[in-house]
Amino acid sequence: MGWRIPLSVSVLAGCLLSGCGDGATRDQGDPQGAEGGSVPDYESIADLLLARMDLQPGEEVLLVAQAGRWDPLLPLLQSGVAEAGATDLGAVDVFGMPVAAAHPRPFADELAATDASGWREALDGVELAVMLPGAVPTEADVDVYRALQDVLRAGRGRTIHFHWEGATAMDGATLAVDGEVDRTYQAALLETDYEALGEAQRAFESALRGGQVRVTTPAGTDLSFRVEDRPVTRQDGDASAARAATARNLIDREVELPAGAVRVAPVLSSVRGTIVFPPAVWGGERVEGLRVRFEEGRVVEASADLGIEGFERETSAAGEAGRSFRELALGFNPLLAVPESSDPWIPYYGYGAGVVRLSLGDNTELGGAVGGGYVRWNFFTDATVEIDGFAWVRDGRMPPSR
Repeated sequence: MGWRIPLSVSVLAGCLLSGCGDGATRDQGDPQGAEGGSVPDYESIADLLLARMDLQPGEEVLLVAQAGRWDPLLPLLQSGVAEAGATDLGAVDVFGMPVAAAHPRPFADELAATDASGWREALDGVELAVMLPGAVPTEADVDVYRALQDVLRAGRGRTIHFHWEGATAMDGATLAVDGEVDRTYQAALLETDYEALGEAQRAFESALRGGQVRVTTPAGTDLSFRVEDRPVTRQDGDASAARAATARNLIDREVELPAGAVRVAPVLSSVRGTIVFPPAVWGGERVEGLRVRFEEGRVVEASADLGIEGFERETSAAGEAGRSFRELALGFNPLLAVPESSDPWIPYYGYGAGVVRLSLGDNTELGGAVGGGYVRWNFFTDATVEIDGFAWVRDGRMPPSR
């Protein structure tokens, strides 16, 4: 690459599980009016989302939106749901209130009249919910987002996470969605070869199951583990009921669009080695030169050139989750790769080809046994990922055939 900047990014997601896992914790603005073309192209986006749903007659579909954001998309999706012979339940926000821009439906009105303590039961029969931009977890004990996740956790239904967020600067700062981000995400959504993406991810899953995984970086990260029969989530954009029927964990039922990452919590006892983290804030304190060694998936040693107290403070407060390896995520989508430019950034939660996430924390949504709710993502854009010596990613670059 033609640029030389810090290539590992550490991001704290210490919030509600999966709400932080999908990074939707800020208001990034409405993409309407972005420069350089029609962004968003509501009709094309609606057509793509409906195609990915693969709706069957009678399936019940609920839209979860934020009033004032992407309003023109709502009636397009609702019309498409009806044309497919599915049941349109209407649109609500995360507080359970109907969204005025949508076609009114009795279910949305009934949900608004239901006490929040009853939302989990009321949503139990919803086959598909679409989480649109702005529909994110709140500080409340219960919201529609969390209630739907409880349904998924029980092994029912599916959701599409269409957040249009998750842009990260190379130094770990959260970026607002601007015209460049809009155009990148729209291209990734509409132009991805979903068949090829799925094929590449299935090949990677097959390799994961049969070999020893090793992740290294120029800074000194050297971590290895095995996957064996652990659940592997392929975010290939398939939001069909048939795909949901094969789900093994919560995130198998949460389909990300744009698509691109493979995620797995490995066999915890097999995780050993060292992660060298980039400079970042831990426990309210800047930490530099942080090296953390793992044995059997747990932190056994940590050192830093500066600020080790911050790391100790944050991870100790998080309990077991703060001292546990969570997951490997590897991006496969070439349309979400870190741009080779004078001002690079990490698109959409690291779902781009060659981007690696090594996370700490709660892994229950991935089918693991470590709870607690704490999650910390760490992005690496210069990593090498090998399985039994074969490099699927080398120095942050994924061969075009992958």
